[in-house]
Amino acid sequence: FVVQGEIPVIEQILIDLLLGFGIGLSLGLLGGGGSILTVPALVYIVGFSPQAAVTASLLIVGINSVMGALTHRVQGTLNWRVALLFGGVGMGAAYLAAGWSKLFPPNVLMVLFALLMVAVGLFLILKPQPKEGDTIGRGWPVTIASGLSVGLLTGLLGVGGGFLIVPALVMFVGLPMRQAVGTSLVVIAMNSLAGFLGHLGGPSIDLQVVALFVTSGLGGALVGARLTRIIQPQQLRRAFAFFVIVLAVFLLADNIPQL
Repeated sequence: FVVQGEIPVIEQILIDLLLGFGIGLSLGLLGGGGSILTVPALVYIVGFSPQAAVTASLLIVGINSVMGALTHRVQGTLNWRVALLFGGVGMGAAYLAAGWSKLFPPNVLMVLFALLMVAVGLFLILKPQPKEGDTIGRGWPVTIASGLSVGLLTGLLGVGGGFLIVPALVMFVGLPMRQAVGTSLVVIAMNSLAGFLGHLGGPSIDLQVVALFVTSGLGGALVGARLTRIIQPQQLRRAFAFFVIVLAVFLLADNIPQL
C-alpha cells in the first residue's frame, strides 16, 4: 500500500481527491458504504492511525451525507419523519456506545460485523422488493428499535452505518429502496455527528486531508444522488447487497488471520 509522504504531494492530493469522490458517490448512490470505504482508505493509503481514521471518517461521511440528503430532498426521495425519529434515537445510542469500543478486541468486533453484513446482503437479495408505492406499515416502535440498534453499532464501530440503515429502512420500516437511500443519508449525518462528538479527545487528525476528502466527496454525493433517478430500484437493491457482501469478505480476510 502507498502511505502518505512516500509519493509526491501533488500525486497524493490527486489520490485523496479521487478517494473522496468515490466515497461520496457511494453515499449518494447507495445511501451507505462511506465509512467502510473511508476508514481503510485513510489507514492503508493515506497513512492515518486506525483511531484517527475512525474520527476523520465520521466527519467526512457526515458532511458528505448532508449534501446527498439535500439532493434527495429535491428529488422527493426522502422521508423526514422517519429520518428524524430513526436518527434521533440513534444519535443518543451512538454517543453512548462510542466509548464502549475500547472494551472489545477490534478484530473480534470487525469479524462479527462482517458476518452481520453477509446476512444483511443475502437477506436483501432473497427478500422480495417492496413496491415504490408502499407506505410505512410496521409502526413507530419498530422504527425506534431499528434506530437504536444501528446507533449502537455506529458508536461502537465508528461507522456511519449506511449499509445497515438502508436494509433496516427497507426490511423493518417498509420504505421503498429509493426513499430508503435518501432517508438513510439524514440518519448517517446525525449518527456521524454523535459518533464524532463521542470520539473527541482522541488522536489529532490532518484537517487538510479531511478537507480534500470532503470537497471531492460532495461532488461524488451529488452525482450519486442524481444517478438514483436512472437506475431501477431492483438493480439498486442488488447492487447494494453485493456491495455489502464484497466489503464483508474483505473485512473477514483482513481480520480473521489476526484473531
